[in-house]
Amino acid sequence: MSSEWLCAVLGGFLLATAAGCAAGHAGQDPSSGGSDNAGGAGGAGGAGGGGHGGGGGGGGGGSPGHALPPLPLHTEGRWILDASGERFKFAAVNWYGAEEMDYVPAGLEIADIGAIAARIRALGFNAVRLPWSNEMVDLNPVVADQVVSANPKLKGKTALEVFDAVIDALAYEGLVVILDNHVSEADWCCSDTDQNGLWYTAKYPEATWLKHWEALAKRYAAQPAVVAADLRNEPRPVLEAGCQACTQCPCGSCGCVTPVWGGGDPATDWHGAATRGGNTVLKENPNLLIVVEGLNYASDLGGPYTLPVTLDVPGRVVYSAHDYAWFHAGLSDYQQLKTELGNKWGYILTQGQPFTAPVLVGEFGTCHSGATCVSDATGQGFWFSAFRTYLSEADIDWAYWAVNGTQARGTGRVFGAEETYGILDTKWEAPASEPLLSSLQALQAVTQKP
Repeated sequence: MSSEWLCAVLGGFLLATAAGCAAGHAGQDPSSGGSDNAGGAGGAGGAGGGGHGGGGGGGGGGSPGHALPPLPLHTEGRWILDASGERFKFAAVNWYGAEEMDYVPAGLEIADIGAIAARIRALGFNAVRLPWSNEMVDLNPVVADQVVSANPKLKGKTALEVFDAVIDALAYEGLVVILDNHVSEADWCCSDTDQNGLWYTAKYPEATWLKHWEALAKRYAAQPAVVAADLRNEPRPVLEAGCQACTQCPCGSCGCVTPVWGGGDPATDWHGAATRGGNTVLKENPNLLIVVEGLNYASDLGGPYTLPVTLDVPGRVVYSAHDYAWFHAGLSDYQQLKTELGNKWGYILTQGQPFTAPVLVGEFGTCHSGATCVSDATGQGFWFSAFRTYLSEADIDWAYWAVNGTQARGTGRVFGAEETYGILDTKWEAPASEPLLSSLQALQAVTQKP
């Protein structure tokens, strides 16, 4: 890694340290098209611009919309509980696009924003993980009419105004929202060479990452439907441009920075960064859950075994793992998968331990082109069936990747093309695959409680 690059990011960290590392909506009728106090493309200051109207605490999801669960949420042992003390289980979907090059969730050029939210609820899901990029918050541009053409009231709006309107529409349907800092520079994710594997980049150092989280936490503090902050998507090695992927850093002559859990180095210690990020968010909104992903594309949460994340507000930490078929080459035995996942992150669900906490599987997904995508004797279908068994046995919280019927604009992606992992069809009107949908609906109900 070049000394100039490292200097830039460490400079950002020192700036954040020196500064003390110090942005609402609620159940609004989505037909209103959202409101804005962003102050134009004002970056983080715009993101935190004056609060939007809140609808109060638990149950306030707008009228005549659908009620939110009793809020806020909190953790107790391995469980996430609502304000009444009942278990809340995330049975969620990812709705991607705002983190990519057009700065808006995909599908707004095809379907009405409120109709998409209503379909998510009607299919039985209760939450949405919404990715965003630091570039989106920083630039906050007026979005192109093309990308919101099915939603005329969103034309001429900034990226954050559209984000507001999406959250309003979800809240109106009684759906809660996880804000996910997916990437720094806006694009499709993820690889070792996309320069987005850490929580900072040369352009967006840690100080900016913290500033943007502070701004968004403040912006949505009066929106009870926003219940969680996923601090950073899939921490992983970052290789210099032109290097090929490697399994261990340093990679020969290539420069490489690999995040680790602990150690105190501000350039690599994800545990330390997550602690700073979580406390920054909680300073603005102490009611949010703080989602901390594991290392190596969120596949490895071994770190909390000896070094859990401890924040200034108790009952806030939720760890997050991701899983896909390509994480398990040659998998042919369920017990093998169960043992592997248990060692990497399932152990965190063991009650009564210093590390005990809820685990949210923030991403998992499969193709929708046929029944073998969902269940098969080998390959992707076998993994997906086995992984669903693992989720079911422990009744684990989850968010499927993705609800999208179509793609957003990004590297290797085609705007408006079919999303082959999507729950919805390309019109965003109906399930793309009944077998896939049914397999997920079988996981939605709460089957275990404290």
